[in-house]
Formats: sequence, C-alpha cells, structure tokens
Amino acid sequence: METIGVIALAVALVAIIAFIVFVEAARRKIPVSYAKRHVGRQLVGGQQTTMPLKINMGGVIPVIFASSVLSMPQSLFAAFPPDPAKADSLWAKVYGFFQTFHASDPYYELIFLSLIIFFTFFYVSIVFNVEEVSDNLRKHGGFMPGIRPGRATAEYLNSILTRLTMVGAIYLALVAFVPQFMLSGFKLARLPWVGPYLDNFVSSTPGLGWIPTGMGYQFYFGGTSLLILVGVAMDTVSQIEAQLVMRNYEGFLGGGGRLRGRRA
Repeated sequence: METIGVIALAVALVAIIAFIVFVEAARRKIPVSYAKRHVGRQLVGGQQTTMPLKINMGGVIPVIFASSVLSMPQSLFAAFPPDPAKADSLWAKVYGFFQTFHASDPYYELIFLSLIIFFTFFYVSIVFNVEEVSDNLRKHGGFMPGIRPGRATAEYLNSILTRLTMVGAIYLALVAFVPQFMLSGFKLARLPWVGPYLDNFVSSTPGLGWIPTGMGYQFYFGGTSLLILVGVAMDTVSQIEAQLVMRNYEGFLGGGGRLRGRRA
C-alpha cells in the first residue's frame, strides 16, 4: 500500500509541475496596431503587434501574502498565551479554536483559498494599471482594432484582465491546496452538519481512508515551493535564451537543443 501511495504522490507531483509550466507559459495576446505618423522627414508606424498578458500575473506573491496573514494568529498566541487559571475566558476560547486552525482544517483552508484569490486581484491591480497602459498606447499612436483609444481601451483591458486574474487566482489556489491536501488531508468531521457523515463515509470506503489524515509522508515541497522552483527555472531558461540570441551563440545543448540563437 505504501508503494502505491508513493507512486501516486510522484505522479501527482509530475502532473502539478506540468500544469504549472503550462499555465506560466500561457499568454493572452491582444492585437495592437500603430498608426503611421511622421517623425521628422520619416514615416514610421503602421505595424501590427500584440500585447501578451500572462494568466498568472501575480506570480507566487498572493500565496506568500495569504500564508503570512494566516501565520499571524499563531505568532500572537505564542507571544501572549492565555492564563491556565482562566480557562473560561474569551481569550482562552479563541486560543483553543486556533489550536486546531492549521492545514487540513476546513476553516483554515477556506480562509487560505479566499485570501489567495483576494491578494491575486489586489496585487494585479497594483502591478498592471489599465489606465496607464491605455494612455501610453494613445500617446504612441497605438490602438486595438475595433476599440476606441482612451477610456474604451482601458475598459476593454480591464474586462480581459479581470477574467485572466480570476483564472490565475483559481490556478494558484489549486496549486497551493492540492499538495497540502494530499500530505495533510482534510478533516471532514470539522465541517458543520454534513461533516460527520462524510467522515464516516470516506473512512469506511476502501481507497479513501487517507483523506481525513493525509498520506502521512514527509515531503517538504508544497505548492508554494513548486511555484517558486518552476518559476525560477523558466525565468533562468528565458534569460539564457535571450543572451544566446543577442550574442548569436548556438547554445550549450548542441545542435538539436532548444537553446540556440535564432539568428544563427
């Protein structure tokens, strides 16, 4: 049984890494046209290009923010533990609730995933200002086919960015939750009303008994670590490729490798 669990964990790890690579490399390309204009005696512009928008524009920052916020109660109670003589005080009751407030607890997971979605929208709204992008396009003679420059362009970009951010937020929530769920489980009994029935069902069903407790393996690469590792690896490959193209090298992977100068 342990062998099957290790194989399932390895397959899930490979699938998550492939999913991260696929989403991180995905782009939503918005067509942009530049009108012809005179610069001195030369006629410039009139070209067609695209504005690539990443699905996950927030990177790993929303997950880190959400984890930091949820770690504050534990730090607070560690610094100010309740008085054992006052077991019926409000502070002691809150302390008792947060003793079970950790990964695998339904309330923890619900707040954790909600914070990831919130911080994704919050962070993307800071790093990508649709009004500023629209204004820069208008100043340089750029426009999107079928969209008026200015406010209409900003609204169009905002509608696209909202949908992309929602997909990116769900993607981050899944990547952060699935490894944690497999390793730590999900305490169904803590759910209100239907929790005990669900817990009895999965506990008595062959193959599902690991859900309340997790697989129990000591595996230190969670969703956040995988996001950072894959992101850094992809960024490193992109930087090396850019240097190879700029210097006109053929790359260090040989003639059939991917890393080679495209002008060679």
